Amino acid sequence: MTDGPDHDGPAPDVPPGWAPNQPPAYGGAPGSWAAPGATGDTPPPPPPPPYGQHPGGPQYGGQQYGGQQYGQQQYGQQYGPPYGQPYGPGPQGFRPPPQAPRPGIIPLRPLALGDILDGTIKMVRSNPKATLGLSAIVAAITTLPVSVGQAIYLRSFGDALTDPEMADPSSALGGMAAQLVGTLISLALTFVATTILTGVLTRVLGRAVFGGRITVGEAWRLTRRRVPALFGLVVLEGLILIVPALLIVGLVVALGASGALDGTADSSTGALGAFFGLMVLFIVIYIPYALFFTTKFALAAPAVVLEGRGPTDAMSRSWRLVKGDSWRVLGILLLTGLLVGIIGSVLSFPFSFAGTLIGVAAGSSAGTAVIVTILTTIGGTLSSMITYPFQAGVNGLLYADRRMRAEAFDLVLRSAAAQNQTQGWVHASVDDLWDPSNAAAAGAGAAAYGAHDTGGAQGTSGTHPFGPGS
Repeated sequence: MTDGPDHDGPAPDVPPGWAPNQPPAYGGAPGSWAAPGATGDTPPPPPPPPYGQHPGGPQYGGQQYGGQQYGQQQYGQQYGPPYGQPYGPGPQGFRPPPQAPRPGIIPLRPLALGDILDGTIKMVRSNPKATLGLSAIVAAITTLPVSVGQAIYLRSFGDALTDPEMADPSSALGGMAAQLVGTLISLALTFVATTILTGVLTRVLGRAVFGGRITVGEAWRLTRRRVPALFGLVVLEGLILIVPALLIVGLVVALGASGALDGTADSSTGALGAFFGLMVLFIVIYIPYALFFTTKFALAAPAVVLEGRGPTDAMSRSWRLVKGDSWRVLGILLLTGLLVGIIGSVLSFPFSFAGTLIGVAAGSSAGTAVIVTILTTIGGTLSSMITYPFQAGVNGLLYADRRMRAEAFDLVLRSAAAQNQTQGWVHASVDDLWDPSNAAAAGAGAAAYGAHDTGGAQGTSGTHPFGPGS
């Protein structure tokens, strides 16, 4: 007797020998049967759910909104690519612009202000002997005469302070004359030495753009043929800037000789008004005049050295390159002058102050004059050793920047950089690439890389293939 329904025999669809009430197969539908070893159409059972998760879906709190499991992303882990690596193509296929090659001190694309200043510092660091060493020699030679004159003047001034009653007026006049003569000698030496130094440093910069180095001897050998043209350029620029100032000074002298500036009781008001009128004339007219021509001719020296042009041709070349970008060039020149002035003052002030203090307080001995001369010379040398290459580097890189913007010259530079990388070294023939004939070849291939900013030539602008340069 068995348990089962109220009928004899096994239940329908029950194998012989099995109990009539069998449980359904695991994973099958209720009421279905599965014999041991049967293959049937029943799908395999799914795996059991993880601990703590309901079979019908994820447990609240087990998965973060948006599909990210809680705790999977560690706190502080960076999202996106590491810093400095470009992002991949975006959902719309956007790719960032390619990076410009940088074989030397600057990237081969139109330069921003930071690129110019950074490139100047890199030029000094990569060629210390040809920049700092040569500048120190030139600065010491040009500073020595004015230092001797100042020492003699302070010596005579110290005597007057020590014993005013016994002071000799001729000694004070002699000290003033010595300082004046020393200043004039220093100015003449500075004119000669800085002109040559500018040419040498420009040649050093022309090679450093490609990542090459150059010795002082090689730089001088390449520059000495351009020294007469550099002197002619400096003379012409000096005449353009100095003649108007001399005219204003002559006008003041003429007014003084005619008695218009006499300080009598009747004419004091008129004299004061004439004096202030001349000062306003100087500020309103001459200073803008000087800044205008200084900006227009700022790139003439690099054109003389790197392109082999004459003085007047180099001035015309600088005028064309600066055209359309005069305000930017002026701003960079003014900022450079401010930085150079601050750095030079900081370096020279301790030595100049110590020399002046010793010269006034220590009396009129020969040893005092020697100490004052040495201290003043050291201060002037340290100041000029930094300022000379910095100014030459900024002017040279401004020249390169304007050629890249106006003539697509960076295409020539990149082609040469690729060739230098292939051969593994920088050949001296890269100096010939600064010739202006290469600008036409670069301009012909500019369409393959996109339009350049040609504001210096035509006054139009475009998008550079390596992004904006400013």
